[in-house]
Amino acid sequence: MTRNDEALLDVGRKMIFTEAQALLTIASSLGEDFMSAVTMLMECRGKIILTGMGKSGYVARKIAATLTSTGMPSVFLHPAEAAHGDLGIIADGDVIVALSYSGETNEIVDVARFVRRCGNGLVAMTGDATSSLATLADVHLDIMVKEEDSVLNIVPTASTTAQLAMGDAIATAMMYARNFQAHDFGYFHPGGYIERRIKMTTDREVE
Repeated sequence: MTRNDEALLDVGRKMIFTEAQALLTIASSLGEDFMSAVTMLMECRGKIILTGMGKSGYVARKIAATLTSTGMPSVFLHPAEAAHGDLGIIADGDVIVALSYSGETNEIVDVARFVRRCGNGLVAMTGDATSSLATLADVHLDIMVKEEDSVLNIVPTASTTAQLAMGDAIATAMMYARNFQAHDFGYFHPGGYIERRIKMTTDREVE
């Protein structure tokens, strides 16, 4: 192994440790805001709408997919398309979850202002509790990280990992509150490996 190889490994390890530390910090900070967000989403009378721009948008799509697969109808709203007609997807009873680490992404803030005018519930996930998005929201979830990537400290890495983990925490908390079981999950996965795995587990329990 050359010195350059060792340096590459060090950079990779530092990145993983940075993200791990960010997750530990967020886990220890969960409190009333988290419970308020879960309650708001549990009481949603319509659908849950996730929105985010850029890297946050990809995370928002994954959170929406996780919620939908666990019985909570969720969709992704692209904030750039929102102002060109897609705001029409927002209906009475919907709750919007907006992701923007800075909390100042113009397209996201515009969606938030529209949501406020409509009277829908709004959960914001940002790294700045004083940001425009955070102050517009009914509930703010703080995902501030001390450091991003392990080279430039600019590229969204630790922050998007934090967003994803917060989304998973919300989804699993809602599963627990709803007593969501493996057979319920299997109902939404009639094909593929997951369904076969659930069936094998159920068959073993019967035996």
